[in-house]
Amino acid sequence: MTRATLAEVLAPAMAEGHAVAGLVCLGWEDARAYAAAAETEGAPVILQAGPGARAHIPLPVWGAMLGELADAVSVPVVIHLDHGASAAECEAAIAHGFTSVMFDGSRLPLEDNIDQTARIARRARAAGVSCEGEIGFVGYAEGEASSGTDPAEATRFAGETGVDAMAVSVGNVHLQRSAVAEIDEARLAAIAAETDVPLVLHGGSGLSRDLRRRLARSTKVCKLNIGTELRMGFGAALRRTLESDADVFDRIAILSRTEAPLEALAREIIRELRHPG
Repeated sequence: MTRATLAEVLAPAMAEGHAVAGLVCLGWEDARAYAAAAETEGAPVILQAGPGARAHIPLPVWGAMLGELADAVSVPVVIHLDHGASAAECEAAIAHGFTSVMFDGSRLPLEDNIDQTARIARRARAAGVSCEGEIGFVGYAEGEASSGTDPAEATRFAGETGVDAMAVSVGNVHLQRSAVAEIDEARLAAIAAETDVPLVLHGGSGLSRDLRRRLARSTKVCKLNIGTELRMGFGAALRRTLESDADVFDRIAILSRTEAPLEALAREIIRELRHPG
């Protein structure tokens, strides 16, 4: 068994000056590629099922699939619920084998976000599961605008919720297709100065690789979520497969050919965060 909680992989990352990749999964083939990448690199990995993935495949199936992958490798694998919308959804994830849940109360008023996140964090801890929360709001490319994390609010949030990891908004944006985001490093430093909770950046695809390495090496950012970059890699591999073989039609044959390119891309991401040099 190599299932691990978020706390179990982020504590060493913070102590040793690196970060762990939170890889967004959408199906069996990509999740299997990411688990294989982690095994080859000898590094822990966080396999994440977000709202889109859960709309496509039911939560109990995700728990079973990701648990199967975790049990098949020798490295620590965190089975993580990304952007849980309610206590009920987080409870369901815990019941179905997830080892980590994120409650996203970032759209709520501060008091409500603290109260709901704290209750979910207590429930998760009682079940031996980790909890991630979000303070501030990480926006979306061509969508909702971000609201930067207030350092004083982050200090209060970390202290009153008891979360194992805290997602912050410091210039990072979800769903960016190019690595053009700029991090407000003064804001990030002010947040980090007042808490020892590992920090999380969603929207890691929008950050350059050099920036990701530097953040992993020299800040309390211990988890970077990568989704869009991997989805783009999947799309490119799929197009190459179909363009190179006009006669291929079998679903398994088509999707299996995406796994090697995805594994290679995931290995690069894991390696740059694990050994930021």
